[in-house]
Amino acid sequence: MGSFTFLQCVSFLGKMISESSSFIKGVVLGGVFCMLVTLLGHIKVGHGTKAHHHEHHHIQAPNKEDVLNLSEGERVELSKSIRVYCIILVKPKDLGHWAAARETWSKHCDKAEFYSSENVKVFDSVAVNTNDMWVMMRKAYKIAYERYKDEFSWFFLAYPTTFAIIENLKYFLLKKDPSQPFYIGHTVKSGDLEYVDGEGGIVLSIESLRRLSRVLGDPDKCPEHGGMIWKLAEDKQLAICLKYTGVFAENAEDSEGKDVFNTKSVGALIKEAMSTHPQQVVDGCCSDMAITFSGLAPNHMHVMMYGVYRLRPYGHSYSDALVFLPPPGSDND
Repeated sequence: MGSFTFLQCVSFLGKMISESSSFIKGVVLGGVFCMLVTLLGHIKVGHGTKAHHHEHHHIQAPNKEDVLNLSEGERVELSKSIRVYCIILVKPKDLGHWAAARETWSKHCDKAEFYSSENVKVFDSVAVNTNDMWVMMRKAYKIAYERYKDEFSWFFLAYPTTFAIIENLKYFLLKKDPSQPFYIGHTVKSGDLEYVDGEGGIVLSIESLRRLSRVLGDPDKCPEHGGMIWKLAEDKQLAICLKYTGVFAENAEDSEGKDVFNTKSVGALIKEAMSTHPQQVVDGCCSDMAITFSGLAPNHMHVMMYGVYRLRPYGHSYSDALVFLPPPGSDND
């Protein structure tokens, strides 16, 4: 189908050149050339990688029994070894969400930094000086790798409307090797491309980030400005660039097969469950080990913080085998 379209375009171009004025020639030449370049770029991506050879399309959190079988020393060592660096992409219009994320869940990251499209005096941020979300994402990943490649093994990227439970993320990553190329979240398929939806958050291992930082310097495989005619969303652009390096999107699930990265809010998921699983609303809604929810208003983030970290039934004993303490300075527990 791709070659047929190519021949059609060439034939069409020749016909228009023979019948048109010089002005029209230029317009048609430019338009068709852009279309061919974009089309060929997509063909190259499709033939250059073989996703069906990938072994980990779905990956699951560890079973609680596996953790219980670890010695106390191993548990302590594991809980200390999983360090997560959080990247939150923000713009000045997001000040309300920015403030809420800053005051709530981001304090549970081992280190969190907000990457802003421009310098904002109200909050500290890393200014990347662009409004283009794909360019923002590229620059954030590049800076994160250059500054923290020797300090963190896992890199979590989120939008300001996302609420994340970092302890659940660390539990999910417990038995994952960051020296392997993991690219994890809520996967979506678009044509032949499978990518992690940015709304639910994106997790890269240090190996994936290393490969990404390398391909970011190759404008043929990972262009800064994407297609010439239509523009892909930044999460799709990321998937294409990673695909060139042999890194593929993996859907994260709990031990029962439920998604743990959610692209909707708790309220939206409960409403859906009420119509699809009216007899089992909670079970039909969300995983007990959910890592993210998205599309939250700033006040909803504070409500989530209360429900996740502060509300406790008196007299109930929690017997989790591992403890992930928030970094020094966090006052949210």
